[in-house]
Amino acid sequence: MEKKILIRPIISEKAEKLSSAQPRYTFLVNKDANKIEIQKAVQQHYGVTVKDVNTLTNPGKKKSRSTKRRVSVGIKPSYKKAVVTLNEGDSINIYGEI
Repeated sequence: MEKKILIRPIISEKAEKLSSAQPRYTFLVNKDANKIEIQKAVQQHYGVTVKDVNTLTNPGKKKSRSTKRRVSVGIKPSYKKAVVTLNEGDSINIYGEI
């Protein structure tokens, strides 16, 4: 079974600032994916040439909330992001997929 590498594009204020200044796009990716797999997946899915891939893994965080009976404690899952830099002249229409 083939694992899904690209989960979804990240649309946030910081990601929009990156994509407007340079051809850089942010994606939520599989935690087991490496930079080469991410590069190939973006090139195949969007038909662009990838210049560079930077990744970062955010650890899971402990969250709690108070209810009437007790304090409910849980853990938010960890995730991996990839910031993909494209060659000059290439672009991805993220909003066309929504």
